[in-house]
Amino acid sequence: MGERYTLSIDIGTGSARAALVDANGRIVAMAAREHEQIVPQFGWAEQRPEEWWKGTVETICTLLDAHPGSASRIEAIAACGQMHGTVLIDSAGQLTRQTAPLWNDKRTLDIVRHFESAHDPKTYLAESGNPPTPAWPGFKLAWLRAHDPEAYEKAAFVIMPKDYVNLRLTGEIAMDSGDASCSFLMNPATRRWSDHMIHLLGIDGSKLPPIREPLDILGEVSAAAACETGLREGTPVLVGAADYPAALLGSGACRPGLVSDVGGTSLILTLIAEKPLLDPEISNVATIDGNWGSFVLLESGGDAMRWARRAFHERALGYAEIVAKAAEAPAGADALFFLPFLTGERLGTYRNARAQFFGLGAGHSLGHLHRAIMEGVAFAGARHLHVMEQASQQKVERVMASGGAAKTPLWLEIKSSIYGVPLLVPEEAECGVIGSAVMAATALGRFNNLADGVSRFVRYAAEVKPNPRWKDTYARMQPVFNRIYNNSQPLYADLDALLTNNASSKE
Repeated sequence: MGERYTLSIDIGTGSARAALVDANGRIVAMAAREHEQIVPQFGWAEQRPEEWWKGTVETICTLLDAHPGSASRIEAIAACGQMHGTVLIDSAGQLTRQTAPLWNDKRTLDIVRHFESAHDPKTYLAESGNPPTPAWPGFKLAWLRAHDPEAYEKAAFVIMPKDYVNLRLTGEIAMDSGDASCSFLMNPATRRWSDHMIHLLGIDGSKLPPIREPLDILGEVSAAAACETGLREGTPVLVGAADYPAALLGSGACRPGLVSDVGGTSLILTLIAEKPLLDPEISNVATIDGNWGSFVLLESGGDAMRWARRAFHERALGYAEIVAKAAEAPAGADALFFLPFLTGERLGTYRNARAQFFGLGAGHSLGHLHRAIMEGVAFAGARHLHVMEQASQQKVERVMASGGAAKTPLWLEIKSSIYGVPLLVPEEAECGVIGSAVMAATALGRFNNLADGVSRFVRYAAEVKPNPRWKDTYARMQPVFNRIYNNSQPLYADLDALLTNNASSKE
């Protein structure tokens, strides 16, 4: 019979990927096909769902061609995908709009602002589980209703990117609870569509598909899909998950008290909790294990380092050289603080926040500046973690670190020392693929539950513990950082006014 596999599919913003995963949770082979974003105008971002399917077909064919006979050994398929991409399909499963606005599309900004001005958070947080943001599909649907009424009226369902691929594989339609929870349309208590939110946004609730759980079997590979992909007809296909919850699972963040730190351009911190944290500064996603991932996003994580490389060195130095300079400075950078809000904040009252250095003196060097930037990102993250700890009454036990920043040992040690807990770095960087494999294997009955699957499939390359001396220094600095943050807020409107006046004087 040979080795048995599960097939993971990941529909990302940059590419479609497929991976064969063996019974030990090892990636045997992976293939990828890139796809582009369409930017019709500033602030907009779209993709063609048909490109996601073409990429899926191509990557699966590549895998099966390279591993003859593997199609008959794939026991189940689990897909994950980028969140919030709003796909409109008719009753026959055909697209009514050839492009879908993506998670980073900001065309709904005016709708969001109007919603915020018209509604107090108390009227919608418990029903939506989230503060408003242009990413949410609920606002995208409101925009499509107003600006593309023909496509909106023809649509029988709105689905997410991985749901479209699942539709092409099986002919079945559903949305998992993770994607639904971040639509601004699902009631977190019932895990069903909220009539209240549907009414507030003025959309047609009949277009919302059934909400199912990620481990449910959605259907089987159809004859048509088998012909296109080379997969075995009848292979079970799971409902699957949004890529974010899948990556949480694949990093090992699967029970209350665990935290995920994904450091890329931004910094996403997620605390696993039993219930969503209903706060205007915190977002919530339903996790695959039945809990909730309460998360905050700093727009400038790794991007703060990118800014420093450009601003201080005109890109002449590499990141390794910049980190080496930061390592020359002591922990705490001799009481130099950096607030990392280079592009404002994603949520909350002060989205117009600014970055700043505070405490700069003649004795500070370039190394101090670089270290302060790395520490500032961690201090800002720790402030959010503390807010989530208090709201959930759940103490952080350890943090799973992934993304580009997890490749920088100094930054890991700084974060561990500021957060005050160990950081674990997953051995396999493709956390979404591993999370999908855990889902598939658990659905097949190989494990009693997801936690058993994680213990078998998720391995760690490193554990970084707090540096005791640094930890004491940072513990004294964190309250000061928080006061600088709070005391700066009244000045942001003044800065906005200055910029407006300066712009007017140049006209």
